Parts: sequence; structure tokens; C-alpha cells
Amino acid sequence: MPVWLFMFVFVAVLGLTGIVVRFLAYGELDPYHVLFSLFFSLNLLASYWEICLYYRRDYIEERVGFWRERQQEQRTSPAWLFLKQRVTLRGVFSPSFWADVWSSYSLYDGSYADRRTFGFTCDIANGFITPLPSLLLYATFTIPFVPAVVAGAIGAMLFWQWLYVTSGYWASFFIAKRHRELGFWEAFAHVHLANSLWILFPLLGLYVSVRLILDGNYGVLGV
Repeated sequence: MPVWLFMFVFVAVLGLTGIVVRFLAYGELDPYHVLFSLFFSLNLLASYWEICLYYRRDYIEERVGFWRERQQEQRTSPAWLFLKQRVTLRGVFSPSFWADVWSSYSLYDGSYADRRTFGFTCDIANGFITPLPSLLLYATFTIPFVPAVVAGAIGAMLFWQWLYVTSGYWASFFIAKRHRELGFWEAFAHVHLANSLWILFPLLGLYVSVRLILDGNYGVLGV
């Protein structure tokens, strides 16, 4: 199937699993829980890509030229060219296949083909550090099994980290003047829109986490 469809199916299946379990347990849906189930699922997928970024960093640097040539030949977005590629069952588990996420994106932000940059390092950190707390919060937001104060404290740390690091990356993108190399809509679609998810959801997550700590229960999540 095309990469874009695989991404949609992965996030939908994992996110809906938590949503359905929650509905079967409590007989209702909570909008915050629905949003975080989908966001945590998306971050788990992104985390795998970021782990591939670390283990295939040499390959990524080599592939930038390939995607630049394809961009010139096809006269279209390299990110879209990657998303239209078909991923096989074998490719789903291939770090080299997913490394092309970064080599194609490097045409918008060269940080991901340069291991000396903040963008490169902060995404690797996200890939290795956030999957475990994401899974824990995904599970306890669905069926509470740890005290609300504990879940709130973990959430506050996790969501603040996302907010802080993404804001720092965004600032570095402008400070390095990489936006001048892109058109407005190109920068919006491929840089700002994607990164805004790791700003907006963490802001909402901080609110929910603070409520969990102050209330001492999961009432903010409808439990």
C-alpha cells in the first residue's frame, strides 16, 4: 500500500484500539481521550522513524542527492513522492526504507542530513525517550491503573518536553534562515503544519496533566 495509507491505517488502528476499549469499559467516549489516543499513536510511529534516523544517519546523508534529482525530474514535493511510494510487509520493518522520510525531508530542512545540528539531535532524543511514557499514558488514559497524580506528573514532564523541544526546533529553523529557501506554502505544508501538532497537543496535554495532579482523579478524562 502507499506510505500515506499505511500511516493512516497504523494511527487509526492503534488509536481506535484504545478508544474501543475505553468505550467497552465505560460505555462512553471522552474527547480528550480520543485526541490523545490518536496523538500517542502518531508519536509512536514518528518515534520509530526517529530511531531509524539514528541508525541510518550515513545512509540518509547519501540519499539526499537521490531525492533532489527526483524533485527536479518530477517537479513536485519530495515529501509527496515518498508518501506515494508503496511499502511492502518487509519494508514496514526496514530502517533503510523509513530513513527516506528524513532524506526527502532534508530538502526542506538540511538539519536531518547533518548530525551536528539541533534538529537532528532533538528528534533522535524523542525517538528513544518518549515511546515508553507515551505507551504508559496511552494505557492509563484508557483504563486508569496508576494514581492520577502519578499520571499527571509523567504527563507534565512528557508534554513540557515536547513543547519545549519543538519550540526550540521551530526557532532554530528561523534563526538558521531555512525558511528563506522555501516558498510560503511549501514551508507551511511540510514544516509548520507537522510541527504544530507537537505544540498544540502538548499544550492541551499540560492542561490535562495539571488537572490530574490538582484533582487527584481522572475526572478531566471523563472517568
